[in-house]
Amino acid sequence: MQKKLYATPALATLLALPLAGYTAYYLLETGQNNVVPAPHEPYRQKIAPAPVAEQEADAQDTRTQAGGLPAQLAKPEAAAPHDALTAAPVPQSAVGQGGAAPATMLETARPGRDGAARTFARQAAPSIAPADMPPLAREDRDRIAAFDSNPLRSTQEQPVSTFSIDVDTASYSFVRRSLKEGILPDADTVRVEEMVNYFPYDWKGPDNAATPFNTTVTVMPTPWNAGTKLMHVAIKGFDVKPAERPRANLVFLLDVSGSMDEPDKLPLLKSAFRLLVDTLSPDDTVSIVTYAGEAGTVLEPTKVSERDKILQSIDTLAPGGSTAGEAGIREAYRLAKQSFVKGGVNRVMLATDGDFNVGQSDDADLKRIVEENRKSGVFLSVFGFGRGNLNDQMMQTIAQNGNGTAAYIDTLAEAEKVLVQDASSTIFPIAKDVKIQVEFNPAKISEYRLIGYETRALKREDFNNDRVDAGEIGSGHSVTTIYEVTPKGSSAAMIDPPRYGEASTANGGVANADEYAFVKIRYKAPDGDVSKLITTPVTAGNEVASFDAASTDQRFSIAVAAFGQKLRHADQVAGFGYDRILEIAAAARGDDRYGYRSEFLSLVRLAAALDAGKP
Repeated sequence: MQKKLYATPALATLLALPLAGYTAYYLLETGQNNVVPAPHEPYRQKIAPAPVAEQEADAQDTRTQAGGLPAQLAKPEAAAPHDALTAAPVPQSAVGQGGAAPATMLETARPGRDGAARTFARQAAPSIAPADMPPLAREDRDRIAAFDSNPLRSTQEQPVSTFSIDVDTASYSFVRRSLKEGILPDADTVRVEEMVNYFPYDWKGPDNAATPFNTTVTVMPTPWNAGTKLMHVAIKGFDVKPAERPRANLVFLLDVSGSMDEPDKLPLLKSAFRLLVDTLSPDDTVSIVTYAGEAGTVLEPTKVSERDKILQSIDTLAPGGSTAGEAGIREAYRLAKQSFVKGGVNRVMLATDGDFNVGQSDDADLKRIVEENRKSGVFLSVFGFGRGNLNDQMMQTIAQNGNGTAAYIDTLAEAEKVLVQDASSTIFPIAKDVKIQVEFNPAKISEYRLIGYETRALKREDFNNDRVDAGEIGSGHSVTTIYEVTPKGSSAAMIDPPRYGEASTANGGVANADEYAFVKIRYKAPDGDVSKLITTPVTAGNEVASFDAASTDQRFSIAVAAFGQKLRHADQVAGFGYDRILEIAAAARGDDRYGYRSEFLSLVRLAAALDAGKP
């Protein structure tokens, strides 16, 4: 069971002690020459990556021991030179009530990008402690999968781009939390498509459910590069009316292990799922499975008409034990199949803070379990809570292979967005295995770059293979895809043309020569096995003369895409300042009913301030 390393009342008392005395103590104890930052001053401690064997040894040393403290805390004098012994950050609630400012955060450098998941530390600067109290550490071990941004591609060499649809939003929430804690997010936590798709957009939807979604393509000048254009592909799912929604059979699979004993974990989880219950219909069914040292059924399939019984089951949840996630998943699927609703929605909703450490815990093993059960018609969505043990890589893996979505819930407001405002799109699917394939015309477009969707890439031949899994679109979902394209003959072209001629027919003629590109979308009905095809040619008729002529939603989505690229340190936006992103987003704020876009503006300002303060 994870030990609590601090208490808010005690911490408030400690913060009242003189900073100078403890600063001297800290420097003497650690024996380092690091300068302790003053409050509010961001500080980043950079270290060179250790060899793999050494990293593994360090990871082993930092695992929590039976006494509740990481091994290196028992002997601080033996810590490596780059180690920082730190206290946990002050809860945000304390700051909001006029208390002391949050402890300044420290972040160590990450190992090089090798495509593997890395566990990285994000620690707070030393808090103020009495001379007889050794500093305590609260180490974060979030698992994030590394990936490289999509490269620029030549249409003559690779004219076709294929990927799976993505409607996850976890990355945006994670980035927002990092920025509000005074930290620029790790680049690999930034998935640009999840940033863009976080926001609701008023794209044109289909007229009826026979066609599950509508596609709108617009070509416009690129605000960060005068020599290129943006091809903006907007997809809107059919919005199922409440009276037409199918019955739902939901299994709440809830992590109640010891690590969930934090205010932003199990207590927030319980509040979030109470909100969800209030959105369901009386004929819907809810089951609850929990897992800690072992899995257990807290609530057998129960009609939502017995609302009080369901809420009471949620209220009685308490944390404790290790994390037998695999056993929990298997039990959740068993209950979902037991109360399966033919023609309805059958979904496991997993809520967790991190790793599974009892039973099968390897991502590949969990993926196989989810894939096997997906064939039964039971889908799975994942909701992450808290920081310090978040296994983002596992969340992405099982959500993508479970025909579900992945969201990160850091506040009750976010829970309300995901599980109340977006309940229809989160729970009720209208299409599965949705794939996009875009073929560019080399006679019109010389280069292209897909912005985001790196973790959703598919092979060209996967598009027509109905056995290949892809993303899901829920009721009313909006999905946005943006390509940066270089028109033929533009001086902005970065790739030299081939020496021995262009791809063309032998007689010099090219079919559909006036098209810029051809967009194809494949999808299956939620209960179908055979895909259907929707196609959209892109021509000069899709183009607008200026960036300002694009719609408000289009311009805002592009501002978000620019911000995501900026946080990922993309070369293409290196000279495009936060001020320009802020200017575009502010002008395109539009109808901001829930304040999401206004909050985005504040995040851009935070990132600009933190980036300017980097050493």
